[in-house]
Amino acid sequence: MAEAASRTQARSAGLHVLALQDTTVVRSAGGGGLYLHPVLAVDAASGAILGLTHAEFLSRTQGKKAQRRKKPIAEKESRRWLDGAIRSAEVCRAASRLTVIGDRENDIFPDFALRPAGADLLVRAAHDRALEDGGRLFAQIDALPVAGRAALDLPAKPGRKARQTQVMVRFTTAALARPRNGLREGLPASLAVTVVDVREETPPPGESPVHWRLLTTHAVGDAAEAFAIADLYRRRWAIEQLFRTMKTQGFDIEGLLVEDEAPLKNLVMATLVAAVTIQQLVHARDGQAAPGPLRPITDAFEAEDLPLLETFCARLEGKTQRQKNPHPKGSLAYGAWVCARLGGWTGYYGKPGPIVMLEGWLYFQAAKHGAALSAGHHNV
Repeated sequence: MAEAASRTQARSAGLHVLALQDTTVVRSAGGGGLYLHPVLAVDAASGAILGLTHAEFLSRTQGKKAQRRKKPIAEKESRRWLDGAIRSAEVCRAASRLTVIGDRENDIFPDFALRPAGADLLVRAAHDRALEDGGRLFAQIDALPVAGRAALDLPAKPGRKARQTQVMVRFTTAALARPRNGLREGLPASLAVTVVDVREETPPPGESPVHWRLLTTHAVGDAAEAFAIADLYRRRWAIEQLFRTMKTQGFDIEGLLVEDEAPLKNLVMATLVAAVTIQQLVHARDGQAAPGPLRPITDAFEAEDLPLLETFCARLEGKTQRQKNPHPKGSLAYGAWVCARLGGWTGYYGKPGPIVMLEGWLYFQAAKHGAALSAGHHNV
């Protein structure tokens, strides 16, 4: 993890970095089990995946909610969200800006109060919080006038088809009161945050409307800036895709037959790093998708891999233009094309997804290993 973070640090310099964090189950057991909490760094401008800033395991056991509330933040499992923000700020200290993004589980008052200097937070609200003036957060949002409307493309997900819809946005600032439950730990009596509310106006019959209540430390002055905050939050989809690549549709960590926790953790962490590489290749497949330079091939490969990639490319290219690698040598897009072809993509139909990229990447790694053995590098 330290090596992965050091590489992310070099890639994040000068960029607005989004640190996307979430938790996924590795192995469940009787209401508890082993969980993984990674933080994925993404370029806010292009969506390119820069790498990992942090990852930790959690061993959960069943317990009473009331007992958890009595613990100080340093002893709570929810401390992982603050740890992820702090570590991301350390790794991305050369970034032009850092925004740490989390889902509803990250709606934690101390995380806003104790966030690291230089880091913004953006989380989806889970609680109808009390306000400093005695009101309630959701009622304040609902009373706001609509600030603007926009068309929104919603991707497909389990239980929902892809569709384009119309959403409306409201925004305001709110002073959140310190929660009465739990230990106060010297936290301020209130916190000022920006609230951005995005709602679908007319969902299809039988569909639940899209509704995001977002809390952020970013300032918002108009509807365009409010929609920009929503666009940043939507980047969180990248970490969901990362988990899919690690699981049944990719590396299948659920099927690991390793009983001892220590070797299981080692294997899962290695899988996490490899899954990030696969997602980098998937994102790079289209080449110049946003303004700015192409990501370098060293995001996902070693510099010494380039000759072997070029050898494969020469053998995989056909006579027609559509059978040629359209991307410049030395770019990540170039390597992604090679892996896609090695994974079975013909170049004609659809776009290569994570499974195809994984198959091609594994093929390349095996070939690299064989070439090293052939050259007499028996210690690989």
